[in-house]
Amino acid sequence: MPGGFSYKLHSLYENLSKYWYFGNFGQFTYNLKESDKYLVEAKTLFEYNQYLLGFSALEKSDTYFINTLPNLIKAQNKGENISTYRQLLGEAAQKHVEVLTKLKQEVPDSFTWTPEKSLPTHLSLKSAIDNSIKIRDKFL
Repeated sequence: MPGGFSYKLHSLYENLSKYWYFGNFGQFTYNLKESDKYLVEAKTLFEYNQYLLGFSALEKSDTYFINTLPNLIKAQNKGENISTYRQLLGEAAQKHVEVLTKLKQEVPDSFTWTPEKSLPTHLSLKSAIDNSIKIRDKFL
């Protein structure tokens, strides 16, 4: 989980590992896997009322999820059959929406995080979750 030294090392490893996934299908798999991972992280953090970290993890999940489709389009433009991957993406989107819908019922509308020596940060949690659902609805 975020905040620890090992998390920073793992983030570095994650950034380097994207180069291990070759080709369009490899990049699709990498982005979907990371999106899943960060959605689980966001869900866990929200459950423990770690709203700032959960909000950040949800944004990362959204970014990785958005990055899945361009790789499929590139593969399709090269004449490759993407039907299996497209179905996988639809199933993942559906499961993500289920998790996000349940999560939306459990978090407050908004949260203001106030650090000791900095200005407060206002987070619109339900708006962020709604945005995440909209992103994934496009893939259903």
